[in-house]
Amino acid sequence: MDQPAEFLTPASYDVQCLRQGRHYDPFTLLGCHPHPQGGWLLRCWLPGAVRVRLEQGPELRRVGDSALFSVWLSGADRASLPRHYALLWQDGCGQDRRSLCPYSFAPQIGDLDLHLFGEGRHWQLYNVLGARWCNIEGVEGVQFAVWAPSAERVSVVGNFNGWNGLCHPMRSRGGSGVWELFIPGLDDGERYKYEIRNLHSGHCFMKADPYARSMEMRPRTASIVHRSRFPWQDGDWLARRADFDWQHQPLNIYEVHLGSWQRSDDGRFLNYRELARRLVDYVRWMGFTHINLLPLSEHPLDESWGYQTSAYYAPTRRYGDPDDFRYFVDYCHQHDIGVFLDWVPAHFPKDSFALARFDGTALYEHEDPRLGEHQDWGTYIFNFGRNEVRNFLLANALYWMREFHVDGLRVDAVASMLYLDYSRAPGQWLPNRYGGNENLEAIEFLKQLNTEVHAQYPGVVMMAEESTSWPMVSRPIWMGGLGFSMKWNMGWMNDTLSYFEKDPIHRRYHHNQLTFSQLYAYSENFILPLSHDEVVHLKRSLLDKMPGDLWQKYANLRLLLAWQMLHPGKKLLFMGGEFGQWAEWDCRRALDWQLCDVPAHRGVQLLQRDLNQLYATEPALYRHDFDHQGFCWLDCNDYEQSVLAFIRQDHDQQLLCIFNFTPVVRHDYRLGAPRRGVYRERLNSDAAFYGGSNLGMGGQVTAEPTPWQHWPASLRLTLPPLAVVVLRFEETC
Repeated sequence: MDQPAEFLTPASYDVQCLRQGRHYDPFTLLGCHPHPQGGWLLRCWLPGAVRVRLEQGPELRRVGDSALFSVWLSGADRASLPRHYALLWQDGCGQDRRSLCPYSFAPQIGDLDLHLFGEGRHWQLYNVLGARWCNIEGVEGVQFAVWAPSAERVSVVGNFNGWNGLCHPMRSRGGSGVWELFIPGLDDGERYKYEIRNLHSGHCFMKADPYARSMEMRPRTASIVHRSRFPWQDGDWLARRADFDWQHQPLNIYEVHLGSWQRSDDGRFLNYRELARRLVDYVRWMGFTHINLLPLSEHPLDESWGYQTSAYYAPTRRYGDPDDFRYFVDYCHQHDIGVFLDWVPAHFPKDSFALARFDGTALYEHEDPRLGEHQDWGTYIFNFGRNEVRNFLLANALYWMREFHVDGLRVDAVASMLYLDYSRAPGQWLPNRYGGNENLEAIEFLKQLNTEVHAQYPGVVMMAEESTSWPMVSRPIWMGGLGFSMKWNMGWMNDTLSYFEKDPIHRRYHHNQLTFSQLYAYSENFILPLSHDEVVHLKRSLLDKMPGDLWQKYANLRLLLAWQMLHPGKKLLFMGGEFGQWAEWDCRRALDWQLCDVPAHRGVQLLQRDLNQLYATEPALYRHDFDHQGFCWLDCNDYEQSVLAFIRQDHDQQLLCIFNFTPVVRHDYRLGAPRRGVYRERLNSDAAFYGGSNLGMGGQVTAEPTPWQHWPASLRLTLPPLAVVVLRFEETC
């Protein structure tokens, strides 16, 4: 048949929508479609093109003065044309170009994926949304998808189209709010963003991909297509992890900020691979069991330490690409070191290129600032009641475990999630539907988070930084708990540091700050943190907090580290504390490693190393961390002399831990003992090896048959100043 007269004049409304960048579904116009009068109509949209023809067919004609080109094909012409046809075109500079038409591809996201996303239950959502390299019907390229329900039009922009939002408008998937487009020929490493036109205001703006797996190095903010090719070799570790009995095994965590642990000689950041080798060697030598990394999700501001995340699925580019981070985790696992990661679902920053007002509306956050903004931090709060937002976070938590094999998450700022009135004055918050201050949606989110993580990844540890008295944070959901594995013991940390900062002459009036923890020590599965938060913002370093002259400062620090390691609970120590960093932590520079050559600092480091070894080799120190049967007081009442003594025990193994919190040597100090016999000194923090005065019992002491304070025997001891002595029962006399 003859070509229909109207084949070059599509509906002017569609053409105008394309020209104005507001066509919600360009696939209805572009591509190859049957014509009502017979044959086929093939249209393409190529801003900047001067001439266009099919690689295996005729030339296309421009529609008016627009960037729309069109040609009519007979049935025979269409049958001879590949389904995914190539366009040969010449740009305004006279350069010849070739591209496969993106609008010849059918939708790639299935209805089930969209349904699960709408319900908030798609656990591998990152394989649906975001940018994925893939092969579709023999054609390689990148599939893009993004959630923007209040957009009138969304386009993919990047170097490949001159960052022109008119070039690659995406297909709308209707009521799901999802937009998608497969662009043939793109590959790993491509920079891109989404240009979004808001439906209500008509305003256009560019956003980084919320599901991007890689990002540019700050201050640049483009997303990067990443295709992992990493060959994992940690299968043995993962198999053992599935049976990890963390409640009854040593868990001794070294908290690290990768950008300031060490740096190169010229001050640049070290790569994940360089850090893996250096950090693992050091952690193994020190005797820690796990590394806890401050947040690695991409963040624009160094000084936020990663706690203001802009790209939740992208490991920060500061230290390399995602496969470099995979190498880091794999290397740790091959050397029997676990990796925990700080994770921040409580809030996100207001940076205009990221999640904030993503499609021109409060999409990920609440519209009402009484629900949607953290006044203290200048950030937005996630809308945990919205299925798609909840799914974004749940899938992200699982993503770090599936894609990067991390062994657990430390969930930041849980208290701010649980309470609607967190850090808010009356009138600045909205009660829940029952009139209370509990954030019911956030509570359900945390329960669902822990349920899915524990179900899909047995042996993975979920830790809550929760600073209030919220009950049963680390108890199973079926018991009414939140389902976390463990909770940071902020009360222990605050009381302990408050006590140690006091001059020893006043400590007898604050004896209860050390004993109080035993009233609640087994109400949760506690981690004892001496974390990064305690050595910044003019709080001073651990060493600088300690009172007294220089010798007493080091002795007090050694005593503090020993108090943490011997007290019931799993352990966490921030980098630098183990060797007595003098200065406050500064994320902009490396730790002062040269201090390790100074005898006093070296002594602190060697003590921490021996404490770690003692902890790892004495089941009495870890088997019953969450059970009162592993602990009993020998004497908790000697506040006048600031002496505390307790027993850590496992079956018939007993360690006697005797602390002297004053710089006064206690000669001929009598202390009750659970049985007669020889007690051997396992550790003395006053040893000259650690920089102490080398006082003590000369290696062992014998318990006399003299009863004392309800104990059947007693010891006569020399208690060194500002020190702890650990004795182990060896044999009966």
